[in-house]
Amino acid sequence: MKSDIVQSVDRAFDILEALRDEDEIGLIALSKKVNLNKSTVHRLLNTLIYRGYVNQNSENNKYKLSFKFLEIGNSCLNSLDIVSIAKPHIKKLSDKTNEVVHLVLIEKSEIVYIDKIESHNTIRMHSYIGKRIPIYCTAVGKAYMAHLKDNEFLSLWNNIENNLNKLTENTITSKEKMIKELDDIRNNGFAVDNEENEKGVICVAAPIFNYDKSIKYAISISTPKMRINKEKIKCFGKLVNETTKAISKDLGYVY
Repeated sequence: MKSDIVQSVDRAFDILEALRDEDEIGLIALSKKVNLNKSTVHRLLNTLIYRGYVNQNSENNKYKLSFKFLEIGNSCLNSLDIVSIAKPHIKKLSDKTNEVVHLVLIEKSEIVYIDKIESHNTIRMHSYIGKRIPIYCTAVGKAYMAHLKDNEFLSLWNNIENNLNKLTENTITSKEKMIKELDDIRNNGFAVDNEENEKGVICVAAPIFNYDKSIKYAISISTPKMRINKEKIKCFGKLVNETTKAISKDLGYVY
């Protein structure tokens, strides 16, 4: 309600938001920008300087935001709970597909399950929250690798190539085959684990983008091979992309 607003606090935020758009600005220009008289702006600036949120250049008397806002911003970013943020989205995805949905953390050469929505359909999977799996044999891992630069992928592959194991007959352990696979993922817009980690299980995945465009998380839909076909894979690819985009937006990523 407008009547509940404290005018001085509201004006202080007007000043802070005006300073956000400037490297430095003088009192007269700032007063015009926020449509307040100079004496009011000056008093509010003095308070903000006292609290450490604004600095004044002693040489030209212009004002700018202080680095204290970085502390607040970093605190806000660090408090983002990916599981809480993603939970309603992956629950909705599981309800739509009636399949198991995983949220994973990408950590170096492994993925870690950090949340799991069970399916109403009976499916026995060997996944559980906290479990680690090599990055190269999962849809979520391949979705992540498909967004790496060439040198980043080669560096990652060089670190893991001596520890590549064929968990199933479909596990990709050839660098050339993986490069081709990643090209296909970029063309299709989603990744597929074709029984590469677990026999009889197909997964469709896409990455989640953080506010700084980095990829730390991904989600996947997992289903028994007997319940899926090419058309359903395409449908799941579309749905998983819609879900990761929604989560990415909640994390501050701008498309």
